[in-house]
Amino acid sequence: MTITQLKYCIAVAEYKNFTAAAEHAFVTQPTLSMQIQKLEQELELKIFDRAQKPIALTSVGEKIIEQARLIVAESDRMQDVVHQEKGVIGGVFRLGIIPTVMPTLLPMFLQTVLKAYPQLELEIEELPTQQILERLEKGTLDTGIVATPLSMDDIVEKPLYYEPFMVYAPSHSKLNQENKITPDMLKDEQVLLLQDGHCFRESALNICKLGHKSPKHFEIKSGSFDTLVQLSNEGIGITLLPYLNAKLLTQEHQKHLKSFTVPEPAREVSVVYHKRGLKLHIIEALHEKIRAIIRGAIVYDDVKIISPKPA
Repeated sequence: MTITQLKYCIAVAEYKNFTAAAEHAFVTQPTLSMQIQKLEQELELKIFDRAQKPIALTSVGEKIIEQARLIVAESDRMQDVVHQEKGVIGGVFRLGIIPTVMPTLLPMFLQTVLKAYPQLELEIEELPTQQILERLEKGTLDTGIVATPLSMDDIVEKPLYYEPFMVYAPSHSKLNQENKITPDMLKDEQVLLLQDGHCFRESALNICKLGHKSPKHFEIKSGSFDTLVQLSNEGIGITLLPYLNAKLLTQEHQKHLKSFTVPEPAREVSVVYHKRGLKLHIIEALHEKIRAIIRGAIVYDDVKIISPKPA
């Protein structure tokens, strides 16, 4: 039994396909299949039920994969200790970012991080919060950037910034004539929201609940703020946007943006990772680098993005 064999098994359990698992592990499919078969022969049992499509774990296979993840995690921890001792910021680092943050935050920090840490191999995926949390638990992600708080015992949260919400109110809405918006003003509006599964949707609903009565909601099966803005322009309703997303709108569309009154509703965006703390030195370095970039990017802005106080 080898660590490599266990990693191959974990990849197949994750992707439920030998070809996809081999691509992820950067080996040929025959090599991966042969190593898994050797392990099954050594253990004298089947880890995978190959007759099912997609490939599934056998009942004993589920127990083996659970232990394999622990073994591989401890193996990675040993290498992690060596890297921390040497101060090495390098190797493969897997990062998940939620869809409502990825388009605005990633372009701000990617080039700077890659130049600062040339030995670091970033693998970045756009994933919903629940998938990020599941993969942190499994050890297939090193860290995530999500909206918090999550209040989970096994997850550590390190805030990056607090991002206010803005109201997109085209000329058809009476809110277009307001200088500042209060949550109570939303009560008679048709509010366009993202589909279920987006944490931003829940934040928007919480803002709406601050009014005296619930506003009318129109759920759109889309994960795109652009779609909501276009529908708003067609006279269907208004929508809410995170500040950084709102700043990406054209100048013509930005004329329809309205700020909330102080204290402005805002979302907390944080780096999150599992408490077992693998690659902590890289997580810390990434957290501090992104915070510094955020602070630098808003020097000439008007207080919109608030950096958290140092711990």
